[in-house]
Amino acid sequence: MDTQVLIIGAGPTGLTLALDLARRGVPFRIADASPAPFAGSRGKGLQPRSMEVFHDLGVIDQVLASGRFHMTMRAYQGREVLREWNVHEGRVPTEERPYASTMLIPQFRVEQILREALPQPVEYGKPLTSFTQDESGVTAVVGGETVRAKYLVGCDGGKSFVRKELGVRFVGETHEDQRMLVGDVRISGLDRDHWHQWGGRLDKWLALCPLPGTDLFQFQATGDGEPSLELYREIVRDRTGLDDVLVHDATWMSLYRMNIRMVDRFRVDRVFLAGDAAHVHSPAGAQGMNTGIQDAYNLGWKLAMETLLDTYESERKPVAEWLLGMTTAIMMSGNPFERRGDETLQLSLSYRTTDGEGLQPGDRVPDGVTEQGRIFDLLRGPDFVTLDFPDGPVLVRPDGYAAAIGRSAIDAYFGANPVTQLHHRRVAARTAA
Repeated sequence: MDTQVLIIGAGPTGLTLALDLARRGVPFRIADASPAPFAGSRGKGLQPRSMEVFHDLGVIDQVLASGRFHMTMRAYQGREVLREWNVHEGRVPTEERPYASTMLIPQFRVEQILREALPQPVEYGKPLTSFTQDESGVTAVVGGETVRAKYLVGCDGGKSFVRKELGVRFVGETHEDQRMLVGDVRISGLDRDHWHQWGGRLDKWLALCPLPGTDLFQFQATGDGEPSLELYREIVRDRTGLDDVLVHDATWMSLYRMNIRMVDRFRVDRVFLAGDAAHVHSPAGAQGMNTGIQDAYNLGWKLAMETLLDTYESERKPVAEWLLGMTTAIMMSGNPFERRGDETLQLSLSYRTTDGEGLQPGDRVPDGVTEQGRIFDLLRGPDFVTLDFPDGPVLVRPDGYAAAIGRSAIDAYFGANPVTQLHHRRVAARTAA
């Protein structure tokens, strides 16, 4: 074998998977067809659950230093401010939820942070052109080079080559009548403390959001046509009615068509699909980048330990189904920028297989303070961890979800999945006074 895991696609999904494998000492290669990192913002909302993942992966400080919480939305008619509101008003950190609301951070900055944390570079300009698999591995041609790997993971986006080669169906629909012009632009005449919006009618809607840590605004506008600087300038003039809000240049422009699709399988033998390669949906609710990060975080430890690989699909497919329904409902509500429910934070997502009160196997284990320190700090690392609480032990998976609760249930879990006990440690977790 040339490597254990070959990752195709170096967006947030592929990079999260690479970083998780790297900290486990698992050999991997990560390749991307593009000649260089993607320069556009695309996703710009990072959810609390993704921040918890980045806490575990050791990059949360860089992330927090690069983003912003609680940016006030502001709606205008011309220069007149019609309304101001905070989508996450009242959401503040607690012991159990240290990251309480969505952070604004451009996707290119998230990717940069993950790349810089990797022990080896992404192989850019190396497209996957073919692959076959057998009982012991996958043989792929990447950038003209033949690579042999135990597993291949397609993180190569909505137009995934991996998915198409597998023949996996991408079930859903394209809403050709719902299009949006997007881009990253430099603008003068607006402050950087508000997310600015115009348009009483949907066909006249325009939003300009400052991208933290940059001099850019993300441009979003309903409409059609070939993206160009002149078109974006015309839209800003027409929809704001202001002659002192000026678009100077753009670093990225694109026309977005709303697709709502997901695969019918997340795995075909030794090949897996993750992120946009497995599911695409409305941008409402800021879920896409985050769900790909969660896919990778669910899959990484299973690939490393080569156990429970079938549970990747059984756990993540229902999440994708829920995601498509939830984001479509937000988009169709007519008020996609109103206050959102807690479900968009991704903290309540669970892999439960049974119902019950309180913490159950499959639930996210909340943070908290013990005599030994923060629970998230006690859990940080690549292992299963038994937290020995005064009222009984809880076995926590490497991705932060409860695997088993109580000594007999923990023994049964290890008995059914013996390799997991080889990657296990116990920690006292006495509640702080």
